[in-house]
Amino acid sequence: MAQPKRLVLLLQDLLFGGTQRHALELARRIDRTRFAPEFWMMSAGRDFEAQAREADITLAWVDDKRSISAGTILKLHQHLKREQPDILMPLTAVPNIWGRVLGRLSGLPLVLGTCRGGGNITRQHERFLARFAHHHITNTQALKNALLALGRSDEQVTVIQNGVDTDFFSPDPDGFAPVRKVVLCVARFVEDKDHLTLLQAFDKAWKAVPEAELWLVGDGPLKGRVEHAARKLGCARNIRVYPGGPDLRPFYRQATILALSSLREGLPNVVLEGMATGLPIAATNVGGIPEVVEQGRTGLLSPARDADALGANLAALLSDEERRASMGSQARAAALETYSMEAMVRRHEELLTRLAG
Repeated sequence: MAQPKRLVLLLQDLLFGGTQRHALELARRIDRTRFAPEFWMMSAGRDFEAQAREADITLAWVDDKRSISAGTILKLHQHLKREQPDILMPLTAVPNIWGRVLGRLSGLPLVLGTCRGGGNITRQHERFLARFAHHHITNTQALKNALLALGRSDEQVTVIQNGVDTDFFSPDPDGFAPVRKVVLCVARFVEDKDHLTLLQAFDKAWKAVPEAELWLVGDGPLKGRVEHAARKLGCARNIRVYPGGPDLRPFYRQATILALSSLREGLPNVVLEGMATGLPIAATNVGGIPEVVEQGRTGLLSPARDADALGANLAALLSDEERRASMGSQARAAALETYSMEAMVRRHEELLTRLAG
């Protein structure tokens, strides 16, 4: 019987985040008779370590410092030359840059490029580095189109949409409904998520629905700046900030609306998780979000950086319980029908089997 292919998912870290959660679910569920998944991390961060070890995923920290340096790049090159995995799949920008270049220099048989975020085309220098990947995986058609515009052929890029565990992310099993009107945003505090526009939008919605609350859940370098901005608003007492964590279901199940004010996106896992939990979505019309959220049916979309439009959408949903319930029910149905975790894993298995022979 053939040995399973060594599949290395190269990550920047194992901190709480959508990409790390995606990698964990893929590695946990992939057919172990065909693929042996490993996580290699380029910097410190171990939030998901316990879950990864419980899932019997091999872990290796190429470097365990907080930032990536020239020494990290050298260690990664040495690691690749020594270990020679069958498949290298880097995730997020820095691993995609150095993983592809060093993977090809090390003579690996299959080096993939992945584009999962709205800013990845620029941040990963795809204009110059796309050719270093034998094949690309994107999670939206919009990202595939961007790669095609750079010269990749249709056969060199595969769209595999994110999956969501609809058994794990579900409405409260005991049927308890939220007791407060909570606008929930689950997102890292980074520039792309544009929390400042969400604060302005919520301030406008709060004036129409003064009992509404905004819960911001996540971590990241701009957290302090966002908290400072929130304290200056008239609605400051109605804003809560919570750290990220491995199980966010209590937040989803106490929420009324899932909101996202991103400037750039791929296909955000939190949107699928919110839909699976039965929440209507109020988000910006960027990246892959309009491929998932159907305007007027499962949510309301607004232009990026438009606090007035996002605020109006929040107020409209907060003020109409019947509309919220209808959109939430249809969002849950869409998640069940189209975005199952099983379909996401199966498509990866099929593609990797074909590419790795």
